[in-house]
Amino acid sequence: MLHSIRDAQPLRVLSRALLGAAALLALGLAPAAPAVAAGFTFTPYPTTKPLPLTKVTFENAEGKTMTLADFKGKVVLLNIWATWCPPCVEEMPTLNKLQVMLGGKDFQVVPLSIDKGGRIAVKSFYDDNFIDHLPIYVDPTTHALDTLNILGTPTTILIDKQGREVARTLGPQDWDKPAVVAQIKRYMAAPAPAKSSQAQPQALQTMAAAATPAAQALR
Repeated sequence: MLHSIRDAQPLRVLSRALLGAAALLALGLAPAAPAVAAGFTFTPYPTTKPLPLTKVTFENAEGKTMTLADFKGKVVLLNIWATWCPPCVEEMPTLNKLQVMLGGKDFQVVPLSIDKGGRIAVKSFYDDNFIDHLPIYVDPTTHALDTLNILGTPTTILIDKQGREVARTLGPQDWDKPAVVAQIKRYMAAPAPAKSSQAQPQALQTMAAAATPAAQALR
């Protein structure tokens, strides 16, 4: 249950999550995965095809409400974490390095904290641990846990430029490893979604309106 994820000690959270994953696999409700997929560590939850993501809202460092749609057109590495979670703390420096390596118009690490202390807790953690290239995003309500079906922390979801989930993993990773960087770069190389044009629909409406009198005259 969500309450146990919020309040349990991190090691218990991780154990509960792994047991849940095993149960899903046993029931055939989740795809099995090899221990290592093409040298990459997105296991045990690779998706069989891109999945649309439910809307998730959170706040940035200034308290502005944001959604994942704000990053559409970029590859996003969404990391659900908390300052009280030792595995999360373990991998945070490598996420910081990954943002330095790849961050820009095509890629963004989105570390989404579920700390009840919100922005203050995250800023203090960043300052104490020299995390200087990651933005602050918080969800102190922990609604994202339910919305994204998060079993434990850290959970990391890879999102393509179309805003779809293409992979997820549970547990800490070395995000600056060459194999991981190469995999993410493959998604970064994909074209961004085409922007919809408002001019074309308006032009079609104008043409339709102009054609109506002519059509009536032919009757």
